[in-house]
Amino acid sequence: MDNRAGEMQVFVRVVEAGSFSEAARQLMMTPSTVSKLIVRIEERLGVRLMERSTRRLSLTDEGRLYYERSGALLAELDDVERELAQGAGSARGTLRVNASVAFGTHGIVPLLPDFWAAHPNVTVDLSLSDEIVDLYLDRTDIAFRVGELASSTLVARKIGSARRKIVGSPSYLDRHGTPETFEDLAHHNCLSFNFRRAAPVWPMREGGRVVDRVVHGSLIANNGETVREMAVRGVGLARLADFHVDPDIAAGRLVEVLAGSQGSGLPGDAEDVHALYLGGQRVPRRVRAFLDFMVPRLQAFMKRDP
Repeated sequence: MDNRAGEMQVFVRVVEAGSFSEAARQLMMTPSTVSKLIVRIEERLGVRLMERSTRRLSLTDEGRLYYERSGALLAELDDVERELAQGAGSARGTLRVNASVAFGTHGIVPLLPDFWAAHPNVTVDLSLSDEIVDLYLDRTDIAFRVGELASSTLVARKIGSARRKIVGSPSYLDRHGTPETFEDLAHHNCLSFNFRRAAPVWPMREGGRVVDRVVHGSLIANNGETVREMAVRGVGLARLADFHVDPDIAAGRLVEVLAGSQGSGLPGDAEDVHALYLGGQRVPRRVRAFLDFMVPRLQAFMKRDP
């Protein structure tokens, strides 16, 4: 009988335990049995999955792929059995969601109470970070991402498009003046980001072409919500998505500047927002329920008037 699911469980446990002996203890097996199972998997696949040493185990590239896919398949198997045992008529189980701090705070979080009213048996494990996560490695069901998508096997549902705006508080502009040209930015405190894909430049339109202007400031943060808060408090200028700052602009807490030098028509300054998830023959009911509930409401959130 084919027992690949059992072999996958042993492999995943070895990786997560970090040793054959610890995995064997957790599985109530002998270390030699665990080692033989791993060798059997490698022989069947014709590749080496692990590099063994007396101190630690390390995965090969093939082993990393096998670990990622095995974890996803085992999680899906658990979902199938849970739904059948508890009734497949409603969504249930733990749903792991990742989003940027700003989009999660202002877009997703306000909708969660209504989602739970409709789907009370779903536990949402929500992580907010402006860093990009790997859905396989982080066991994430759905990730909401702002910006260009890399080519992948993930399924994407578009939420909307966000335009960047340069904003400052009335108090900051009173003290330092309102920039009239992009050259003026050299004399302003421009707040920016420190995550890997961020660059210390703001694109501007100059004479029909786009120029990346290097900016400097007293804050380099890892999320947009911190940058927005500092801008509201009068620390400096910020360049943030319209969905993030439009409520502050409408309330008078922030003022948009240099709108004629950068805007929705500027290449690279308007970024699409997508919901990404693992596709395949069977998408878990909880994933479908969350997407079907959130996507139309988040699309309305992106299109709303300030």
